[in-house]
Amino acid sequence: MTTTAITHARVFDGEHVLQATTVVVEGARIAAVGGQVPAGAQVVDAGGGTLLPGLFDAHVHTSEPSLALALRFGVTTELEMQGLNTLPNRAHITDNDTVADVRSAGFGITPPGGHPSELMPEGYRPSGGWGPQRLPAAKPLMPFSRTPQEAVDFVPQLVASGSDYIKFMVDDGSVEGHPGLPMLDQATLNAGVAEAKRHGMLTVAHTLTVDATRMAIEAGIDGLAHLFMDQPHTDEIIDLIAASGAFVVPCVVLNASMMGITGHSLAADPRVSSRLDQAWLDTLNSSYNGYPQGNLQDVLDSVKALHEAGVDLLAGTDVSLPETFLGGMAHGASIHHELQYLVQAGLTPLQALRAATHTPAHRFGLKDRGRIEAGMRADLLLVDGDPTTAIGDTLNTRAVWRRGTRLAA
Repeated sequence: MTTTAITHARVFDGEHVLQATTVVVEGARIAAVGGQVPAGAQVVDAGGGTLLPGLFDAHVHTSEPSLALALRFGVTTELEMQGLNTLPNRAHITDNDTVADVRSAGFGITPPGGHPSELMPEGYRPSGGWGPQRLPAAKPLMPFSRTPQEAVDFVPQLVASGSDYIKFMVDDGSVEGHPGLPMLDQATLNAGVAEAKRHGMLTVAHTLTVDATRMAIEAGIDGLAHLFMDQPHTDEIIDLIAASGAFVVPCVVLNASMMGITGHSLAADPRVSSRLDQAWLDTLNSSYNGYPQGNLQDVLDSVKALHEAGVDLLAGTDVSLPETFLGGMAHGASIHHELQYLVQAGLTPLQALRAATHTPAHRFGLKDRGRIEAGMRADLLLVDGDPTTAIGDTLNTRAVWRRGTRLAA
């Protein structure tokens, strides 16, 4: 078993900056925080850089190549909110230290013809075709539900198929520029959420409007996978979310993209552009542009209000495929952009970093990660500089470890 000692580091443990400057890794686990360097250990001198837990992206749509890209940016866990191929490939991904780990909802519960069907052009095939990494051998479970009973019946099927949590689509298409989409009604949403909870499953909801947010909170949802963007917040909606105990994944980068704001500023950063191929650069330089009448400052103000109300915020992006009509985001890179947006909204860099480390691990029940602590997985990100005071330093990647295995440069 290999022993590695990372020395002379500023250590952010997922919640706080520690006094300790040495972290010892044995095999796939953190063996010690602080203390002496063990005899025979391989030493990595951080040179005053900052050691962080591996980052989370708490809202993605992914694939094995995208998980590999995410890991290059220090994202060691992606939480998929709908996808085709991570569930049947889970065992391989879990044991593959060249890609980020993943948890997945499988497919979200939605009516026939409901969101996200409007996002894909008719006859669409991803660049390069679906291919073995894009499409599973078996057709995935697609839980189209029009009635409470249909939603209830689909929940145990999703559990049996390997879903780690249950997602509900609450969307009439108005934000995406497709008003009038079929949408789950309150009774169907209530029944599905209750059944998921009966199975001990965490529940999340896709909600881009205030009305959809109210519906999800009324149903007893555990988390909101988006922040509403159709209007400024009110004290009433902030208080409603806070009182429910639900977490929120704001996905500010997605809201910005919906408003026509591209990821150009991120793509122009050589720390990003040097790690992306042309397809991802083109995607990052594009946007959804489905809701140009939106106001990004309203979104940032809502993030601040939720934070001040004590709501748990999780860093996520809603990144998906390298396609320009799904633009503004790239796997791995855009979580750093999201952290910058969270700080712009009023969080401190430390608070933003918690949203990408300890908080998502805690809220999704992943007790083996998100912290630098003895016994935890050695999912680690070493960067130059001090992102606990200057959030942009998260992109100064020195090294990434996944289960103690250092990613090859």
